[in-house]
Amino acid sequence: MATANPDHMRNGESGMTLVAVMAIMVLFAVALLAVAPSVQIEVQREKELESIRRGEEIAEAIKLYIDHHRGTKLPESIDDLLEGLPQGTKKRMILRPSAATDPLSEDGKWRLIKADPQIISAFAKRVQAYNNGLLPNNPSRLLDRYSIQLLVNLNTGTEDEIDPNEDFDVTTSNQPFIGVASQSRGKSVLAYYGIERHSNWIFTPMFRGTGTTVVGTTKRETDRRVP
Repeated sequence: MATANPDHMRNGESGMTLVAVMAIMVLFAVALLAVAPSVQIEVQREKELESIRRGEEIAEAIKLYIDHHRGTKLPESIDDLLEGLPQGTKKRMILRPSAATDPLSEDGKWRLIKADPQIISAFAKRVQAYNNGLLPNNPSRLLDRYSIQLLVNLNTGTEDEIDPNEDFDVTTSNQPFIGVASQSRGKSVLAYYGIERHSNWIFTPMFRGTGTTVVGTTKRETDRRVP
């Protein structure tokens, strides 16, 4: 009667264990590959949400800055907003330091958007389309001086859409600005006013009032707000 060799049995068991471990590792790797895209999308989504939150904070800070200077002066750098505004013998902070960094830009710096009708009107047109053809009023009359030429462009239809592949100036300081945008040219996971390109998201205090203007006429509607 043949007797089983214990050494052969142990070797066989070790081989089977190794195969099982390798199979588990392969399954684990496949699972990781399947999950990786969704994880990456979620990480990107969170970065975009944070970028929007910070951009909105800057837009509000710009409004406060313009209101303080009675519409005669625009900030020229993010530092102007970080320094705050005089309030008696102290300064009132209008922007959190964390908001000064764009999580989507490689160097973390926001691109400053000057009060250029061509640039702003392209964004305004998207806001108008998103808001069923109605362009929200400015939240402060002090901002109207910066939107007069913009409305002329919208009324005449002379504004051009910004090509996301076209080069744009990247200015991060020493320029009067009415808004900020990311330096990232990437396609977004989220849509901001229907826009799915980071570089075309402009965060500005303009077009945030409760009333709206029907561009091309003098008709106004009230109590309509951009979602």
